[in-house]
Amino acid sequence: MPKQAILIPNAPTPAGPYSHGVVANGFLYTAGFGPQDPATGEVVAGGVAEQTAQVLRNIEAVVTAAGATMDDVVKTTAHLQHLKRDFAAYNAAYAAVFSEPYPVRTTVGSELYDILVEIDVVVALPAE
Repeated sequence: MPKQAILIPNAPTPAGPYSHGVVANGFLYTAGFGPQDPATGEVVAGGVAEQTAQVLRNIEAVVTAAGATMDDVVKTTAHLQHLKRDFAAYNAAYAAVFSEPYPVRTTVGSELYDILVEIDVVVALPAE
């Protein structure tokens, strides 16, 4: 199975040996993105709503580079540092980006490294 790595300058620099995304079998699979500003590498100021918005902007940059849109996202996995406390604000920021039919979603509480949210997605790429 051939796969194509995606690594772009307008997404945060990976913190380890991984790509921003990989295209394989008509799908894009992204890395888990945090709320870093790609220009500075710093975590954006604010709470989980601001961080979720930045995470989704980071993901959108990779999705766009692969020739898709956020409407092509079919699956999301989200990790929240404080699941009960932050779910409502995260959900509102998430809902501002996605439209019906919504992607399927898994949201879990996780121990995160100095961030409040991390999200990865699976995208069904448009036929060429």
